[in-house]
Amino acid sequence: MKTLRLIPVMVSFVALPYVWGVYAPIPEQEQGKPFVTTLRAGFMHDSNIFGASTGAIDSAVYTAAAALKLNASLTDQTFLSASYRLTLDNLQDRPGDKTLDSHNLDLRLAHAFSQTSNIDLSNAYTVAKNPESLLAGVPLNTDQSYKRNQFDARLTGNVSEKTSLTGKARFTHFDYDNAALGASIDRNENLLGLAFNHSVRPDLKLSGEVRRQDVNYRTGGATKDKESNFLIGGFDYNVARKLTASGRLGYEWRKRSGAPDDNAPYVEFSGKYDYAERSHLTGGYVHTLEESSNVAQFTDTRVNRFFVNVQHSLSALIVASGSLTYEPSTLQGRGVQADVDERTTRFGLALSYLPNKHWTVSATFDNDRVSSDLAERSMSRQRYGVNAAFSF
Repeated sequence: MKTLRLIPVMVSFVALPYVWGVYAPIPEQEQGKPFVTTLRAGFMHDSNIFGASTGAIDSAVYTAAAALKLNASLTDQTFLSASYRLTLDNLQDRPGDKTLDSHNLDLRLAHAFSQTSNIDLSNAYTVAKNPESLLAGVPLNTDQSYKRNQFDARLTGNVSEKTSLTGKARFTHFDYDNAALGASIDRNENLLGLAFNHSVRPDLKLSGEVRRQDVNYRTGGATKDKESNFLIGGFDYNVARKLTASGRLGYEWRKRSGAPDDNAPYVEFSGKYDYAERSHLTGGYVHTLEESSNVAQFTDTRVNRFFVNVQHSLSALIVASGSLTYEPSTLQGRGVQADVDERTTRFGLALSYLPNKHWTVSATFDNDRVSSDLAERSMSRQRYGVNAAFSF
């Protein structure tokens, strides 16, 4: 495992924090540093490097990575962030190429027009040659390397003292290196949204949102494309000084090309409890429709996702963390194909030693398991390793 995985909850994208004065919406530890450089090296053992259902290939994996991040306040109200990370993985028992180079390039521009209105633009480009979470059900030993680009835009402004409007856009492009895999699932996902937020009182905010999503496949779109409209309502509640909760409840109307249309509830709930210094517990539940890795047999997947993350400070220098995700889902059959039930469990642990502000040494373990009514989609994968990172 390269880093302990975090479970994303898309409540209405990520809210934009800002400071009026010198505008710097970044983690506190990065403020005051125009450049942050991180070097990392590690060893991992991977029991199933291709995520195969049978004939799994295990391998030792040696990793070296370097990252450079720039944070710059261009004006008192304008902030620029840019980062690049190169990761080299050497998989000693991998058929074919044994050394894989992955790249991450992130750009962000944020501007505060006033204390109540701002714009946030970001772009993330990824070249993943050794993916962390592999697709279920692909042919044995298939290269699952891919390129992914995601652009996000968010514009927020107040219409009254307690009410704000936010316009959102997200454009995501997937491009798999393997020709057969790419012909099947390469696609663009476009999401537009308009949300309002109203502060009922200082600790409680209500929201409403309309969204439009289009999924357009590179090939065979006449049978695979989708259009969805969402109507969502929700809340953000500071229950107590150390406890927060957030929820979204709505409905999705999905129109499919070449298959019957479908409607589904949309649900998101999450909470966070900061029970001690540098220690917290988060958890939640998501119900939604997502794309399948086998669009020839299935239109999409109806997902129930339960997740728990914990971080616990064992001492001033040692932090333990863990994550558990359980996804009982149903792949919705295309044509005469029957629906298929599937259960995915992802479990991760990490123990990190932070002797000073520059060094982090970690031991990690991941266990991924897919249990499916279709045997060819079942999969088991374990990874354990150690790594050290130096930032300056």
